[in-house]
Amino acid sequence: MQKNAGTLDDLRDVIERGSRGVIFTGAGVSTESGIPDFRSPGGVWTKYKPIQFREFIASEEARRESWRRKFDDSYGFDGATPNRGHRAIAKLVADGKISSVITQNTDGLHQESGIPQARVIELHGNSTYATCIDCGQRHELAEIREDFIRDERLPICGVCGGIVKAATISFGQPMPDQPMRRAQEEALECDFFIAVGSSLKVFPAAGFPGIAVKNGSTLAILNREETPLDPIADLVIHREIGPSLGEVANVN
Repeated sequence: MQKNAGTLDDLRDVIERGSRGVIFTGAGVSTESGIPDFRSPGGVWTKYKPIQFREFIASEEARRESWRRKFDDSYGFDGATPNRGHRAIAKLVADGKISSVITQNTDGLHQESGIPQARVIELHGNSTYATCIDCGQRHELAEIREDFIRDERLPICGVCGGIVKAATISFGQPMPDQPMRRAQEEALECDFFIAVGSSLKVFPAAGFPGIAVKNGSTLAILNREETPLDPIADLVIHREIGPSLGEVANVN
């Protein structure tokens, strides 16, 4: 057994002793809601070639293909609801133990579980709405869907005439400055950092646990499989995400 292997009681102790915590979530939190892990074997990116950001900008056909995938639910988001893990994290936020949730997920399920938008830092954007690439105007998907399903009409921003895209970060697209800055600030200010359901292989997002450790925070990792950061963690638990967090937070 590895020296930092722990139990759910150990994780509960980390939370109870700490005064300001951060939870960092990856795809493993949402797979129990039926949303597939994009990068794992058999995941979305093994079935569909990712559309690069520059390709989306340059090609109308690439944009149409992107919206086709979005509206035929190729990514498995339709109908997904928060699971026990989401609800447990929401309770920890409501109890004042967690100052923010930094997430790699784009499904909006943390907000749907009851966590205020201001407490969720979305590193890879949000798939539940769209934005204009040029001016940043928000566009709701229902209106885009209606026009696109009828005749595959590409959405255009009504404010500036710019290209409208789902509000997620595509391959080759720069990471968003404000969420990245906020995540770094939270990693530096917390006294414990819990990474949940993330492979911790996708950078720069996976760099935040290390920032927290270098600043003296306790690092706990809850994931089904080993991660590259297990050796630097104070506590590592390899278990199912939702049932484990539910037990820790006493949430059904």
